Amino acid sequence: MVGVDKLFSELKTRTSRRERIKVDPVEHLFNELRTKVSGWNRKIVFPEATDSRILSAASRLANDDVLTPVLVGNMDEIQDRAQAMEISLEKMEIYDPGIYVGMDEMIQAFVERRKGKVTEGEATEILLDPNYFGTMLVYLDKAHGLVSGAAHSTADTVRPALQIIKMKEGVCKTSGAFLMAKGEDKYVFADCAINIAPDSRDLAEIAIESAKTARMFDIEPRVAMLSFSTKGSAVSEETEKVSDAAKIAREIDPDLVLDGELQFDAAFVPAVAQKKAPESAIRGNANIFVFPGLDAGNIGYKIAQRLGGYEAVGPILQGLNSPVNDLSRGCSEEDVYHLALITAMQSI
Repeated sequence: MVGVDKLFSELKTRTSRRERIKVDPVEHLFNELRTKVSGWNRKIVFPEATDSRILSAASRLANDDVLTPVLVGNMDEIQDRAQAMEISLEKMEIYDPGIYVGMDEMIQAFVERRKGKVTEGEATEILLDPNYFGTMLVYLDKAHGLVSGAAHSTADTVRPALQIIKMKEGVCKTSGAFLMAKGEDKYVFADCAINIAPDSRDLAEIAIESAKTARMFDIEPRVAMLSFSTKGSAVSEETEKVSDAAKIAREIDPDLVLDGELQFDAAFVPAVAQKKAPESAIRGNANIFVFPGLDAGNIGYKIAQRLGGYEAVGPILQGLNSPVNDLSRGCSEEDVYHLALITAMQSI
């Protein structure tokens, strides 16, 4: 086995580069994103409009002239909360499902979209839910994306999106990627949030969609399909699943720089790659890491975040026709602000 000293040597080299950077790199990243989004007149829906973190972030977004926040909820409650927080709603749009004048049109569109799976009466009740109502605003082109999850579960955010917005053509499942940033280093980890046991086709889709996410952050994709094996060093159903995924992804996008199956060190450390995978197109310089399952992905990003000191931005939901993104219930105002910028960027 290749010693861990080479892995730590590579980490030390990259850390020394980061120490030369004076500006907070994550803030610099989002400053660039803010510049890209400004001028596109994006409208982003916030279905949890009385949450103080949401209102504060929405106020900043509006005052920075980055995008137009679209607040969904009880009109009186939103106005009372904003007044208590001394926040102006002047640059925001507010929709109250209980008094929305276009509700009949929305109900008909929802019933048609659900293809008879709900009645008009059921749709009337469902669309009083801010997440469903907000998702329909996106579907009906009254907004460009949605951010929720500060006070709801992931299922509450994702379910309406899957039922209404649905997947892009050629994509079967949504997935959740994280941007991992520290110093001048930027990586994308996926899937860390949605698919528990993806098959080969799922992993191929995750790789391709993650490459699109990476480009949004000016990362030129080099995708590693991760496993506990490198190029057949171990043989099992799990390793074959990953190698098959790499083949499928290359068939879908022959121009994408991608390889697998690879162990992490063979994907990350050039010296290790020379020994374990000398023919690999990655050459130990991967910047997108596709994990074989949710166990590995979720654990992996949290190790990088907590032990490695990387900023974890996401999850960024991939594969939907229009962007919908899920906040953690433990999110901060800054998290809301950042995810709104990402959502707006996805819609461009």
